[in-house]
Amino acid sequence: MLCKTPYLFQRVVLRSFVLGLIGLAAIGCEQSSGPVSAPSRSPTRSVAALPQEGFGQRLGTDVTSQPGRNRDQSRLDLPKIVAFGDSLTAGFGVPAEESYPAQLQRKLDRAGYRYRVVNAGVSGDTTAGGVRRIDWVLKSRPDIVILVLGANDGLRGLALAQTRANLEEIIKRLQAAGVTVVLAGMKLPPNYGSDYTERFAALYPELARIHRLPYLPFFLEGVAAKTALNQADGIHPTGAGYRVIVDNMMPVLEPLLAKVPQG
Repeated sequence: MLCKTPYLFQRVVLRSFVLGLIGLAAIGCEQSSGPVSAPSRSPTRSVAALPQEGFGQRLGTDVTSQPGRNRDQSRLDLPKIVAFGDSLTAGFGVPAEESYPAQLQRKLDRAGYRYRVVNAGVSGDTTAGGVRRIDWVLKSRPDIVILVLGANDGLRGLALAQTRANLEEIIKRLQAAGVTVVLAGMKLPPNYGSDYTERFAALYPELARIHRLPYLPFFLEGVAAKTALNQADGIHPTGAGYRVIVDNMMPVLEPLLAKVPQG
């Protein structure tokens, strides 16, 4: 979710988005009663002002070497949790150890859950980019995948039918490989229009219900629009913000985890 535009224009776009985030938490997650469709009016942001896939990747294409991967050989054979997403997963703008996958790894360790968390976040990634990366994710033979994609689709005003189809393809292919998928919902600021934002938010609970997925209703719950928990861009959480996200995620994850005595 990064921007390649000049600095001043980027700041203008992000300042607008910060204002929009104030109403973010109040947007409902009601299921749409009709077919998912593209927005009835053009979104307020230019596609050129939005992030491009892969831009800003912290350590190139080897995302397994990002935070969350412990190089200790004793971890290599542990069951894997893959954090699959965009810059919110990659941890753009914070030290490697403050990203949510890295903090999740530490929290699991402290609780006695023996898993290896792999950070598969690529800044600027869309659901289409996620579809192209499924085979790579499956090569790591994950037990659980935490799916956090779609925000960049919404910020670009992409057709909701295609976003839904992409998410569904990712879910189906992971489930076909025996992977447990945890879906995290996303929301958009209200300046994209009520029809588009409501239909966008409704994609996630609908997919969770149809595919019987463990579900985190809003990835940024308790973080969005809170200045102290977000970086200056108003979009990406700080380390403290990611800590709140991990705390929110644990009740969803814990029923899926086997607790193994450490030592």
